[in-house]
Amino acid sequence: MTLTIAPMEGVVDIYMRDILTRIGGFDLCVSEFVRASQTVYPASTFYKYCPELLSGGRTAAGVPVHVQLMGGNPTLLAENAEFVASLGALGIDLNFGCPAKTVNRRDAGATLLQWPDRLHDIVAAVRKAVPETIPVSAKIRLGFADKTLSLENAQAIESAGASKLTVHARTKLEGYRAPAHWEYLAPIRESLTIPVVANGEIWTKEDFETCKQISGCEHFMVGRGVIARPSLGLEIAGVEAQKFSWKKILLLLLEYRTLIEEMEGTSLRQAGRLKQWIKLIGRTYEESNEFFARIRRIQSPDDINDELLRLSEDLRVRDAIGESDIAPLHASAL
Repeated sequence: MTLTIAPMEGVVDIYMRDILTRIGGFDLCVSEFVRASQTVYPASTFYKYCPELLSGGRTAAGVPVHVQLMGGNPTLLAENAEFVASLGALGIDLNFGCPAKTVNRRDAGATLLQWPDRLHDIVAAVRKAVPETIPVSAKIRLGFADKTLSLENAQAIESAGASKLTVHARTKLEGYRAPAHWEYLAPIRESLTIPVVANGEIWTKEDFETCKQISGCEHFMVGRGVIARPSLGLEIAGVEAQKFSWKKILLLLLEYRTLIEEMEGTSLRQAGRLKQWIKLIGRTYEESNEFFARIRRIQSPDDINDELLRLSEDLRVRDAIGESDIAPLHASAL
């Protein structure tokens, strides 16, 4: 069984990949997509989206990161794949699942699910362009407007030479609305010889077990679930019996603040990322919703950090926990 962290644009960047893989439970990450629509990008573009290329293609915890490309032009995608492979990419993933309207209007993402032959041509071109030692995978949804092409799309991708297929168990039009239709994954898995990775609506270990039972899949990808529940990978692996305590979540947020001090851009961007994670954690922790209401108008990451420290100190006094329990976490502490 393998567990992968999903590529979530504007959420799962190098800092989030770093902290989540140091927490543990994951075998692979996929970078945010690089949209290849007009040119072959310089190395700086790929280093921006996947800085791990500068350190052997792995996170600080040693988890490999595959580079995701998106677009509709087989030649451009192949040329970009060939170049990023020369930079040390450990794998290439092709995005045929993004439901965003701005992406779909530009002949990319889930809009391509309407044409199995185009999926085949793109995968085949990329597979031919990169060394055989570098895996080429793809991520799709069950379809665009409906699910009628789900098997044909999957088979087209396999026949083009992909080594793995991730399926988000919803259509483009269904977006991220519950439920995910895990029952459609079983016939896809049964029709292919390559691994099929199940994705969509895995928020808890119970969701994982249900998805596994219904789909029959042995490989899984989680996105929003692990952002909202950072212990999810360890719970699925059987290392943790239940979700982290709220105190431990505060420690993770403090560590994240330290990590994103290296982020390019303004302090407002850093504050936005901090608030984004605090808000997403609120799906699992009501305390995070309360804290978000307290800091939602704060524009400085340092001021948000001060509020986190105050709340951590309050918990230390109330629960008489040791000073080491509120120090910023490092790999050994996680």
